[in-house]
Amino acid sequence: MTPIVQLYWIRVALGVVAGVLSAALALYLPMNDLSTLIDSFTIALLIYLVSYYPLRAIFAKKVNKPSKILSTAVIMYFFTWLPFFVVFFTLFKIYA
Repeated sequence: MTPIVQLYWIRVALGVVAGVLSAALALYLPMNDLSTLIDSFTIALLIYLVSYYPLRAIFAKKVNKPSKILSTAVIMYFFTWLPFFVVFFTLFKIYA
């Protein structure tokens, strides 16, 4: 696999982890309509930005342009995060 493809799949896996984590933390946040979603989105964004630094250290020499590390799979990350957040938030609300 090329480094870009590896980076893509790492971001997809991080989107799943961020969805589960933000759904679990959303249960302990004060429940307002929009603030829970904004707080959960902020958690997902923080996970994305924090993961950039280890990924940059790993893939800096393997990728032609270092800016590709930040921009690769950003849309897929959030498109993965959203359904996993909704599913796990619903499951946590029902069974917790």
